[in-house]
Amino acid sequence: MHYRRFGKTNLHLSAFSLGTMRYLTSEKGAVQVIRQAIELGINHLETARGYGKSEQFLGTALRAGLPLPRQQLFITTKIPPMPDRASMARCIDESLERLGTDYLDCFAIHGLNTWEQLGWIENPDGCMAAVRRAVESGKIRHVGFSTHAPLEIILRSISTEQFEFVNLHYYLFNQRNLPAVDLARAKDMGVFIISPADKGGMLFTPPQTLQALCEPFTPLELNYRFLLSNPQITTLSFGAATPAELDQFLGVSDRDEPLTFEEQTAIDRLSSHQQKVLGTDQCSQCLQCLPCPESINIPEVLRLRNLAVAYDMTDFGKYRYQMFENAGHWFPGRKANRCTDCGDCLPRCPEELNIPRLLRDTHDRLNGTPRRRLWG
Repeated sequence: MHYRRFGKTNLHLSAFSLGTMRYLTSEKGAVQVIRQAIELGINHLETARGYGKSEQFLGTALRAGLPLPRQQLFITTKIPPMPDRASMARCIDESLERLGTDYLDCFAIHGLNTWEQLGWIENPDGCMAAVRRAVESGKIRHVGFSTHAPLEIILRSISTEQFEFVNLHYYLFNQRNLPAVDLARAKDMGVFIISPADKGGMLFTPPQTLQALCEPFTPLELNYRFLLSNPQITTLSFGAATPAELDQFLGVSDRDEPLTFEEQTAIDRLSSHQQKVLGTDQCSQCLQCLPCPESINIPEVLRLRNLAVAYDMTDFGKYRYQMFENAGHWFPGRKANRCTDCGDCLPRCPEELNIPRLLRDTHDRLNGTPRRRLWG
């Protein structure tokens, strides 16, 4: 396992972090996963107030004793933004109690996703006043935020100068947040990548078309290498429900060198294939089509279509598309069938895409039973 500097925190985190959202039901199983992760070299354990009993289970593991002493482990928990300092102060104390520790190595505002929430953060008497007080008293050592927001909100949040790290969605198959990675680099902030295997494309179970295009690598391996070859990215979240699942990152946990010629060739092949298959229907994700009068998240809808058509990533597309209108600000936007053919987006599209037609096609391909977030 390689260890990388987490920006200005100056903590050195393992290249993979144990994300604890998936072990929500069994205390015994959670402790087994945590112990195995540490034995494999993971030193960063990440949880959240909203992840069911995750904080409580992690606290049980800490009290039971782990392969590393507490001072050699780095623990992060996350609490949602809120408008007042008193509620945040209470929530911080409750998380510390559940975890059974008197300090957090890292604390993150969980889901800084909207302009309203950003206003709470920028209010000097709001919830960040409680966070600053917790830092002064030693309850929190480093402060960051996680986000599922549009890029402009992420960039503004980074620029508030209140944070030392950011948890981002950024993957081989979704590079929209690259400007946020670059700005974090300029600010010397740590970068934590959220769920690269799952949100990055359900890459544990890739379709045959995608597997063939990535050979001799697996899609998951190629995604991990794409991320770890970027020196600004510190650590990747790995959520395991059982100890056996932890073996799946071992082949790349010590590989953070630049991409090899063969790896870059495979990535170039993916790009060329997408361009060839999609032709004049390919959405370049320029975001010029926004805002949509019907609040359709056009770029995300068409990104999912790009992946489904080019790489047969239809199951992943359904998984994400069916969260529209069901996950609130965590996955904002209305479904594509809300399009009224108003034509507002058409003159703004540099590719001159027939956006209404592509929206209807995406809905037909990907709509199904509505889904919610795992812990929502």
